[in-house]
Amino acid sequence: MSYHVDKVSWLQKKALLKQIRERVFVYELHIPKEVEFDSLDALSEHVIIHSEKNEAVGTGRLSPDGLISRIAVLQSHRNREAYTSLLNFLVLIASEKGLDTIYVNCILDEVPNFIESGFLKQGCVFMEAGIPRQKLKCPISSFNTEPFTMLH
Repeated sequence: MSYHVDKVSWLQKKALLKQIRERVFVYELHIPKEVEFDSLDALSEHVIIHSEKNEAVGTGRLSPDGLISRIAVLQSHRNREAYTSLLNFLVLIASEKGLDTIYVNCILDEVPNFIESGFLKQGCVFMEAGIPRQKLKCPISSFNTEPFTMLH
């Protein structure tokens, strides 16, 4: 399957971005809506990934400090190609913005994938929305998306 990723404005695509994120994070993962949507949404760069049928099937955001977060892909499209496309595009945006380093706060099951992609652990495991997470950082020049498969 082929995917296409577009950078979008939070103000213009807020309803669609919220719809995808609610479906994945609020309904599937039971993250409280008030935690899922925060003040960083208005300040961040957002992307939407479309299927070959031009259906919006996922989203992600890049915060001004280089934090990649809110990666949500609909269940039927959770595959290596979708995540590779989404993450590569977010890293491209970070590079275009002049950032040297990107960060993620990933669930513990995903830490090995990120480490294989050039990320290093930062600090201790912490809880976010009732889910244990690890902060990781990676120089953009070292980023490799190949290990990514089934991220949420």
